[in-house]
Amino acid sequence: MKIGVFTVLFGDKPFEETLDYVKSLGLEAVELGTGAYPGDGHCRPAELLGDDKKLKAFREAIERRGLTISALSCHGNPIHPDTAFAKDHDATFRKTVELAGKLGVQQVITFSGCPGGDPDAKQPNWITSSWPPEYPQMLEWQWKERVVPYWKDTAAFCKQRGVRVAIEMHPNFVVYHPESMLRLADVARGTIGCNFDPSHMFWQQVDVPTAIRTLGDLIYHVHAKDCKIDRQNTAVNGVLDTKKYTEEIRRSWIFRTVGYGNPEGVWRDIVSNLRLVGYDHVISIEHEDSLMTGDEGLKKAIDVLKNVVISAPAGAAYWA
Repeated sequence: MKIGVFTVLFGDKPFEETLDYVKSLGLEAVELGTGAYPGDGHCRPAELLGDDKKLKAFREAIERRGLTISALSCHGNPIHPDTAFAKDHDATFRKTVELAGKLGVQQVITFSGCPGGDPDAKQPNWITSSWPPEYPQMLEWQWKERVVPYWKDTAAFCKQRGVRVAIEMHPNFVVYHPESMLRLADVARGTIGCNFDPSHMFWQQVDVPTAIRTLGDLIYHVHAKDCKIDRQNTAVNGVLDTKKYTEEIRRSWIFRTVGYGNPEGVWRDIVSNLRLVGYDHVISIEHEDSLMTGDEGLKKAIDVLKNVVISAPAGAAYWA
């Protein structure tokens, strides 16, 4: 396994300056945002696809520093009930897939999306309960009329270009936990898989190693981001929380840098279970810790991950 970083953290810095800094920290890979929610500060697909010289220079800037691209990321909602919004995110995704194909990047990361609850809806509707009865009816309508048709067609587009879709499980989208991930993966096995972000599982109270074992070879990419459950606030309100992320002391949970939500031993178990299911790609640090600067959070995450990541292939079991 290699350690990398999702470079949207440095979106205000020039691309090559960011690459130099990443290299100086001893990292081996970059995950690049290409638009939609993450923005495209370092990688603009339309621009690169329209100019072979720019594409060549872009590729060489990464290769010259001995880095690789772990994934291109354009997390968005391509099935939003606002058709203009959905078309924009879908177009960004498709351009990103085209670029990934040209760069030889195997996976593009996004969200599953979330439609409205009926054909006339104006906003997404995340269904989380089986009662009252209209809610499961809306959920099935979403999957039958919006989710499956979109992803069946889109997966075929990706497969033609040799690119896999890595869906990040996240509340407020139809795929938010292993069960919904498995349901979407069944639409196009081998093309639709998972970008596994433990932080989104921690705050839903999912056992992360068990989730890894459940998803197995559907895990195409992994984020390194932690989550701290506030036991006092959770005891009062549970884990569903709509307060702003910057109201840290009042929230039931907040995102933390690796090692500040769960101890190092938990991350050792995560890495070990990833190896057990055959994952040997990049663990990409995503910094979203509002209690420390991006620079400090990244360095602390690297320190922990260097202790827990298994880099070399497994040795022979001489004792067996």
